[in-house]
Amino acid sequence: MNPSYVLDTSALLSLIRGKELGEQIDSAFGLRQAMHRHIVSIVTHAELAVLADRNGWGDARRKSLDEALGQLVTVNIDSQALIDAYVRVETVCRNVQAGDRIMGDNDMWIAATSLASGQPLITTDKDFNHLNGALILVHWIDPALGRPPAL
Repeated sequence: MNPSYVLDTSALLSLIRGKELGEQIDSAFGLRQAMHRHIVSIVTHAELAVLADRNGWGDARRKSLDEALGQLVTVNIDSQALIDAYVRVETVCRNVQAGDRIMGDNDMWIAATSLASGQPLITTDKDFNHLNGALILVHWIDPALGRPPAL
């Protein structure tokens, strides 16, 4: 059985776009084989809605986005477990050995979703790397390479 992952907005957007990076992410992790097993934060829904609005996506493209999001498990931010996870993420960020690591609130919620669900995070965004191994497992995909550095 394929594992489940939390998908950061950047990774999900790459999959939705279906271009080379998205294909390489899918190839490395087999995400499209069972999209219903993977998790996104409601924050990702909001970030993608803003992106669609900002870029003037038409009805067909928005419908495609809604269909993709509908295949995933969406975690809302209204549970105590997620709030507790958010506090833990912030604590780790505040105590990074190299000094405080400031994350945006949306990324904090996405990291908290990974922590609360116990699932690794897939991202093309380096903003989560300081959490890797310290709190969650982060699969960072280098957008230039289209794969995790270790693969």
